[in-house]
Amino acid sequence: MIISLIVWLVVGFIAGYLAKLIMPGPDGGGVLATILLGIVGAIVGGWVGRMLFESPAHDGFSIMGLVFAVIGALIVLAIYRLATGRSLRA
Repeated sequence: MIISLIVWLVVGFIAGYLAKLIMPGPDGGGVLATILLGIVGAIVGGWVGRMLFESPAHDGFSIMGLVFAVIGALIVLAIYRLATGRSLRA
């Protein structure tokens, strides 16, 4: 359980960073907000990936898990920007 949480935190950080590279823009909060959005996106993306592909949760790292985490982070970042009134364009 602890290992799984640590893996999702690391994947969330990477997903948040990649989402910020894909969708740059002036978001408030800096690095901390990016990390938190990435972690939320990783959780959401991982959950959606498991629901779509019915794969069991595991403690390991997978490329598909990272892809879904980045997609989730992009969605969470877009929702954050819409909620705060920031433009979705760079």
